[in-house]
Amino acid sequence: MINKIRTQLVQNAASILRSPIHLLPKFVQKKVLLDGLKMVFHEALEEGDFEFLNDKWLKVEIRDLDLRWYISYQQDRLLVADAPQQEDVSFSGNLNDLVLIAGRKEDPDTLFFQRRLSIEGDTELGLEVKNLMDSVDLQQLPQALQILLHQLADFVHKGMQMPNTHNEVENAYSN
Repeated sequence: MINKIRTQLVQNAASILRSPIHLLPKFVQKKVLLDGLKMVFHEALEEGDFEFLNDKWLKVEIRDLDLRWYISYQQDRLLVADAPQQEDVSFSGNLNDLVLIAGRKEDPDTLFFQRRLSIEGDTELGLEVKNLMDSVDLQQLPQALQILLHQLADFVHKGMQMPNTHNEVENAYSN
């Protein structure tokens, strides 16, 4: 029963979250995203690892939430825009797949070849973005965030397994 509920929650997460997220003002969404990026990439920002994105735009899209943001690095600062920019590279995927990537339950390359993650535009720039994401040491995040990310990714991963609960119930009653 719990597995069935988890599967339903994971399968319907985007439709459940879409309206509440879209009710948040854009400036709140941008602030949360920018603060999150600064926290996750704190070390990379201090070391100047974002210079490859100088005066270039990365579009990040969560397709099933109908959300997109544009990220750039200009004048030694990370910028987030919600208005369309001329992106140099674009990453897009569905919510659950992006959670799995963030929680290191799925490899971006695997999802790319399964066509669940789309990377379009400047290939070299896309590879640098992917390498930067791979270089993040999750152990550097606050402990509470590490636990939350791990548990969320684990919940999504198990929920995407889609066990055949109907057959499990039938087998339980036939024994």
